[in-house]
Amino acid sequence: MAFHEIRFPANLSFGSVGGPERRTEIVTLANGFEERNTPWAHSRRRYDAGVGLRSLDDVATLIAFFEARTGQLHGFRWKDWSDFKSCLPSGTPAPDDQLVGIGDGVTTVFQLYKTYVSGLETYTRPIRKPVAGTVVVAVADDPKIEGLEFSVDVATGEITFAVPPDVGTRVTAGFEFDVPVRFDTDAIQTSVASFQAGDVPAVPVVEVRL
Repeated sequence: MAFHEIRFPANLSFGSVGGPERRTEIVTLANGFEERNTPWAHSRRRYDAGVGLRSLDDVATLIAFFEARTGQLHGFRWKDWSDFKSCLPSGTPAPDDQLVGIGDGVTTVFQLYKTYVSGLETYTRPIRKPVAGTVVVAVADDPKIEGLEFSVDVATGEITFAVPPDVGTRVTAGFEFDVPVRFDTDAIQTSVASFQAGDVPAVPVVEVRL
């Protein structure tokens, strides 16, 4: 099993349906109260790539991509059009979008994160597949220069500083990112006649843990 650093054609993922999935275990007690727990620290995203297909040429592109990934065997990048930036979808990533760490004068490597906030509750999501050329970084609100003051590993989502940030300084970043996924099926069934009539194949895609 391997991960291919290639993005599913963005024009085909546009219009697809999907989003985050959680796993919650619920036990109903004799008195009617519930106990709820989750074995998952992070959500997992699922999509249907078939919804974005609009022509027979799109089907041919999908089949070629599917064959090159050997079905479910190899992972790949997926652009989630509803959630692919460190900021709001209508915004432009800025160096102060997301807090990714606090300097200690020693650490030079920081993982990218995106934090989701609702009321007093937050969820912090590791970002493993940033898009090359989109990552902007600041330390203590001072923007840094990629290639000179920091580098980005787009395969892991880690940023590495040439000089460790000072103790207590805020390390922040803005970026675009993809979701690491694989096909959730080893078979794609298409029908030329039904596709032209408006029917599309089901092509499930599921996020993979890295």
